[in-house]
Amino acid sequence: MSVPWLALLPIVVLGLVIGSFLNVVIYRVPRQESIVFPGSHCPKCNRALKARHNVPVLSWLVLRGRCSSCHSKIGARYPLVEAGTALLFAAVTLRFGLSVALPAYLFLAAIGITLAMIDFDARRLPDSIVLPSYVVAVLLLMPAGAVDAAWWPAVRGLIGAITLSAIYFALALAYPAGVTFGDMKLAGLLGLYLGWLSWAAILIGAIGGLFIGGFGGTALNAVRSRDGSLAIALGPCMAVAAGAALFLTAPISNWYATWVGA
Repeated sequence: MSVPWLALLPIVVLGLVIGSFLNVVIYRVPRQESIVFPGSHCPKCNRALKARHNVPVLSWLVLRGRCSSCHSKIGARYPLVEAGTALLFAAVTLRFGLSVALPAYLFLAAIGITLAMIDFDARRLPDSIVLPSYVVAVLLLMPAGAVDAAWWPAVRGLIGAITLSAIYFALALAYPAGVTFGDMKLAGLLGLYLGWLSWAAILIGAIGGLFIGGFGGTALNAVRSRDGSLAIALGPCMAVAAGAALFLTAPISNWYATWVGA
């Protein structure tokens, strides 16, 4: 679906702002801190950040990656999350166009980045984020179904959620040291979104997450934690696979149809 380039500008700005907020969530939720109070501050000296120091990406560049008060180093990941969110928002908009379904998949992009980063940092997927996301996903996808007067995507989404949850539930039972029930809950959420799109998207998301996780473990020379389990978080792998399914399902399906018909 064609999107005027000028229409992407507010989407990119929105992505930068959302990305700045995601940094707060990524840092505070694993520490069980409020994401509202106190306001943005330096974690080293606890000095509140001035408004001009809260401009996504630009403030980090102007301050050269250091706190304006104590001059302690500010990790490059902060602007990377902000810029990455903006770029992903633009990509999702180009993928879905200015459609009724767009807000739902922008939310998926934001949640995917948040959970991937938290899982990478803390090796957990907080229920406080995953479970409410099911409700938000349904509420955002319902208008798209109503506009298209189609009930089948909703059924397929439900099947996708159940299928991916069941796969990861079985894996969590069989290999609890490597797969968690948090992974299972995230799989269900991703299955809901991918199922809304197509069967092929479910397949790519399911296989892709496990493949990336397995390949990552091998590429890291099977780095193991103290209890002997693979020290790799599946959340980022699942998020990447879901993103790949969003953007690659249609090209792969078209290629396959052409190849079979040749």
